[in-house]
Amino acid sequence: MAKAAFLGLGVMGYPMAGHLAAKGHDVTVYNRTAAKAETWVGEHGGAAQPTPREAAEGAEFVMACVGNDDDLRSVCLGDDGAFAGMSEGAVFIDHTTVSAAVTREMYDAAAEKGVKYVDAPVSGGQAGAENGQLVIMCGGDADAYSRAEPMMDAYAKLAKRLGEVTAGQLCKMVNQICIAGLVQGLSEGLHFAEKAGLDGRAVVDVIGGGAAGSWQMVNRYETMLDGEFEHGFAVDWMRKDLAICLATAEENGASLPVTALVDQFYKDVQAMGGNRWDTSSLFARMRKLGEG
Repeated sequence: MAKAAFLGLGVMGYPMAGHLAAKGHDVTVYNRTAAKAETWVGEHGGAAQPTPREAAEGAEFVMACVGNDDDLRSVCLGDDGAFAGMSEGAVFIDHTTVSAAVTREMYDAAAEKGVKYVDAPVSGGQAGAENGQLVIMCGGDADAYSRAEPMMDAYAKLAKRLGEVTAGQLCKMVNQICIAGLVQGLSEGLHFAEKAGLDGRAVVDVIGGGAAGSWQMVNRYETMLDGEFEHGFAVDWMRKDLAICLATAEENGASLPVTALVDQFYKDVQAMGGNRWDTSSLFARMRKLGEG
């Protein structure tokens, strides 16, 4: 059992930190809204601290799951940042989806403090975090990953090192690129089924077990057909992730025409008021277009 800190108690971080505590680790938490950290302590034990530095002091492992590049910098750097409180040889594990550039920046800043760094973005959504069934894509030094993996096992069904630092974030970009195209294809298919007078549920019963099947189809088709989108991974966050993908593609020369198009479709969903809707709300856009 290890002494650990968890920074960021959003819909993902809150249950992830809970799984660490349930495994018997000594967990200290930090959250920008302190009341949420106190609520977590009331449910899981451990302790809460008012700054990332204080949460990280004495911890062998520090995990972060925050919002974006700037949020990651704010919990890592400065007098109140986690790196200021971490001991030499401790491991920082970043579960945030961020750019490869900020990952490299944080890796270098950690190294100056003698801190190990693993970039470890996750996939599986809120349900995966709550059920301890996340998939974690990792980059970083091999020795740092080997130490981090047993800790991540508390909330992961699979963790894999893809290479040196930034490899995890680059793999997460691949994940988001694939999801964008899949969800749009599923939305178009269900929209076509409705326009053709077919029962969408019956259609999925038939095609879901064949070559068209996907996680998105199995887990989202019912709520899509019911017009329920107040759950899951928010459109605002998906657009943040796709912006990272598209900017990185500009740098490495990758061609992402479908991703760029779907990103604009998500912009349309935002204009419909769907900023916090699940990414499957592309189907709501299709239905709206079909009304015209």
